[in-house]
Amino acid sequence: MSRVLLVAVLFIGTLITGQQGPYYQQFAKYAMDIDVDAANFTYNGRQTITYTNNSPDELKEVYFHLYWNAFKPGSMMDQRTQSLGKNGDSRLQKGGVSTLASIPKNEEGAQNIHWIRQNGKNLKFEVQETIMKVTLDTPVKPNSTTVFTMEWDAVIPMQIRRAGRNNREGIDMTMTQWYPKLAEYDYDGWATFDYIGREFHAPFADFDVNIKIDRDYVIGTGGTLLNPTEVKGYSPSASVKAGADNKATWRWNAKNMLDFAWAADRDYTVETFTVLDGPKIYYVYQKSEKTKLWEDSKPYVEKFFQLMNSSVGRYTYPSYSFVQGGDGGMEYGMVTMMLGEARTLEDLVGLMVHEGGHSWNQQILAYNESVRPWMDEGFTSYYDSRIMHQLFPPEKPEPNPFLGSLNNYRNFVKRGIEEPAVWLGDHHENGTAYSFATYVKGELFLVQLGYIMGEDKLNAVMKEFYNQWKLKHPTDRDFMHIAQKVSGMDLKWFQHYWINTTKTIDYAVKEVKHDGNSTTVTLENKGGVPMPIDFSVLTKDNKVVNYQIPLNMTHTWKSKDIYGSFTTLRYWPWTQKEYTFTVPYSKAQIAALGIDFSQRLADINPEDNFVEVK
Repeated sequence: MSRVLLVAVLFIGTLITGQQGPYYQQFAKYAMDIDVDAANFTYNGRQTITYTNNSPDELKEVYFHLYWNAFKPGSMMDQRTQSLGKNGDSRLQKGGVSTLASIPKNEEGAQNIHWIRQNGKNLKFEVQETIMKVTLDTPVKPNSTTVFTMEWDAVIPMQIRRAGRNNREGIDMTMTQWYPKLAEYDYDGWATFDYIGREFHAPFADFDVNIKIDRDYVIGTGGTLLNPTEVKGYSPSASVKAGADNKATWRWNAKNMLDFAWAADRDYTVETFTVLDGPKIYYVYQKSEKTKLWEDSKPYVEKFFQLMNSSVGRYTYPSYSFVQGGDGGMEYGMVTMMLGEARTLEDLVGLMVHEGGHSWNQQILAYNESVRPWMDEGFTSYYDSRIMHQLFPPEKPEPNPFLGSLNNYRNFVKRGIEEPAVWLGDHHENGTAYSFATYVKGELFLVQLGYIMGEDKLNAVMKEFYNQWKLKHPTDRDFMHIAQKVSGMDLKWFQHYWINTTKTIDYAVKEVKHDGNSTTVTLENKGGVPMPIDFSVLTKDNKVVNYQIPLNMTHTWKSKDIYGSFTTLRYWPWTQKEYTFTVPYSKAQIAALGIDFSQRLADINPEDNFVEVK
């Protein structure tokens, strides 16, 4: 083989075998004109989409999401809810009976496509419930741009899940997943998962959105309002500019986001404040006795953004809005739709912290949540626990911020219904199992990595991951590449055990023998997931002496941790069930000894990890 040919083959091989194959990002620009009939909860829409194909593939069709088509009796969302019964999402069923099955005909969701054109030519399209397949007149070649125009009308559905009319706190319209949205295309092909109830994926896009609605309405959204003096609520000098139809037009702009969501109500109040070295914050809510805690939450939200900026990386957008609307809380581009009538300040701030935290994960890092929900929900929950621990310190000191999640996980495992986190989001058989696989095990994935490599190394991993992959679409493989590079450890085994299986960690102190001036300890691995072990001795004079027993599969050992210095012992082969070692302390010197004084290890039976010496 010639040298030139060899170099060419190696170069092509590098493209094919890189992180996700040759990396690229699709991009879209939406220009929308929306006319809302508020009295009848319908709207007419027209949009122009400029779509850039940055992939190496020629595209002969494109796909759109039509999410609102799910909100009607007999839909796939309804069928799945009925089949899961009481195990399904509690927001979609009551007592095992699907709430979608009883939606009145006039409140069924609908997105009715009138026509779609490519560069002015009509296209054939097929609506497959919440997915629309469009056959192109002219294939979109690699590194080229095409223009789609389309017209549709929509019926705003009964508010059951995220979107809809007249939610339980009296918000008129929560407009999420509300327009025909281009599906993402990447190395794995088109992301065309049906809307069954879980979350979303999309290409990054710019949005120019004009919303025409009755002049008495106030709109809350994520984006920049271009005409605040012509609409209600955003400027003290505003003079509402309405036409003969008594409607005002709101002009919004947003750059490089995954989605555009909004809510509208006649009783909204708009309040703003600016985070020091951070974004401008908008509160859009019904101000009343029931929402009085929103005022008290402002310094906590400011501190939250500052903590996330310093611990993960800077928030990249100019503003963020918390809007009262939706069922619980759901994050979108620069906005959270959330219920606002919280019982306590900590509950309200907790919801804001979690949903706002998604901005760094769901929006800026932009994982495919249909495939890997544990990355978005889990990584967000990890910072949720850390920051809430700082904002609302526990009354009694705790060894780490994750005790609640660890104990919840242990209790859940005993129920015997756990499902692997690797499963697709909408394909779990039990709603609680989905929540634990996604939120809790996703969070504990990072907690365990901090235990394995040390907290400082984990912090460095998270910052490097954010810096390399912000405003892109990383996968778990991209995260693991950085985690292994920064830590110097082989960590593939851990991801396999923790994400792909339901095996558990279970270590124990099997035997303690005292012999003169030393003590010999035998540990036992009773579980299915091997781990390195932190072991400590508490002396009678209240000193803690730490030891680290590496796991052979990491090949590089933890060098330091925030929980104190330690002595590294010989490694423990993962195939070996027991491990014996000796510490230079007599029985008279020891008060207690055990595994993981920091209490980070997700051991399902921690009761046998400690021995009190009497």
